[in-house]
Amino acid sequence: MSPDPNMTSVDDLIEMQIRGLMLDPTSKVPVVVLHEVGGSLLLPIWIGLFEANAIALHLESITPPRPMTHDLLRAVFEHFGAKVDRLVISDLIENTLHATLWGSRLEDAQDHEVQLDCRPSDGIALALRFEAPVFVCRDVLDRAQAIDLTKDLSDQEIAAKWLESLDPSDLGKYTM
Repeated sequence: MSPDPNMTSVDDLIEMQIRGLMLDPTSKVPVVVLHEVGGSLLLPIWIGLFEANAIALHLESITPPRPMTHDLLRAVFEHFGAKVDRLVISDLIENTLHATLWGSRLEDAQDHEVQLDCRPSDGIALALRFEAPVFVCRDVLDRAQAIDLTKDLSDQEIAAKWLESLDPSDLGKYTM
């Protein structure tokens, strides 16, 4: 059974950071690459064009003339006294990653926890805007076949070589 994001212990969560955003050279689909903080695991996530644009704008510190959807959501959260505390990529169902945004809001001088189901790409775009950490359940990394750059990868070798061969400037820039 998949881990319940409400029941997942901190020991089962791996903190990840965004290593970069790029286009898959074969399919031309945007890919956000998460990298284990202090480790060697990589998790590429194929995402939609609009979410890639939202992530890219933030990574490049570009402020559009009008608020984008994720900027609007941040403003709504803040208006109602809520914030994003973390994103947890919590499940893999039929080759689709599922995530939960964990947040909090102050009401009657008490902090209330809020959990919102979301797509990982939308969650990443919002977590970036709140400078919130991103976590992936260890079980999800195993089932998603995350790439470990320190091991002989056999069937994952092609993917690992592709990611290792990328120039850091390729990972830091995403052209729309």
